[in-house]
Amino acid sequence: MAGGGDPLRALLRAANALLQQQRYRAALAVIKGFRNGAVYGAKIRAPHALVMTFLFKSGSLREKLKAIAKATYAHSRNLACFVFTYKGLMALQSWLQGKKIPFHSFFAACIGGWLVFGENNPINSQIIMYLLSRILFGLSRLAVEKGYVTQPKQDPFPLVAALIWGIVLWLFEYHRQTLQPSLQSSMTYLYDDSNVWHDLSDFLIYNKRTASK
Repeated sequence: MAGGGDPLRALLRAANALLQQQRYRAALAVIKGFRNGAVYGAKIRAPHALVMTFLFKSGSLREKLKAIAKATYAHSRNLACFVFTYKGLMALQSWLQGKKIPFHSFFAACIGGWLVFGENNPINSQIIMYLLSRILFGLSRLAVEKGYVTQPKQDPFPLVAALIWGIVLWLFEYHRQTLQPSLQSSMTYLYDDSNVWHDLSDFLIYNKRTASK
């Protein structure tokens, strides 16, 4: 019985020795990328889904928890599969050409994006819109760094903020259907629901009257 832990310790030593092998590093990085994608996706989506579900969705507690679990699983799975695909294609291209070049990243990400995030659904749509806003900022900064655009004499952020808020509220007021559903829900809560009340209870305490009232 005393030696019952020896096989386990031997297995752990073998696994650790394998992880140190340089020739397997690219393949192992792909596997760990899958792991990190799954964990990060769950960490990002779970709290967001929790808040949005309990704020804006109706239904029983069981239905809400099921919706949260479904959204978290979808985000975690998609991100894990994308990282796995991206890093796998990066390793393959580097092996085929003997070196890593910038086009490899673009090509691998395009393939991964098509395969994993190509379906138009609420989870993928939200992720793509999140990335779109980031790359617009990134490309703007890159254009300045490369000299394609002159460095502004004043910080352009106040103007950008004004235009973004102006456009999004105009869309909400007059072309609401063009906005993503979760954004519509948030703005309805902020700008439409704040126009309606009956007494102090749904003016300060609750957003809307319950059916019993």
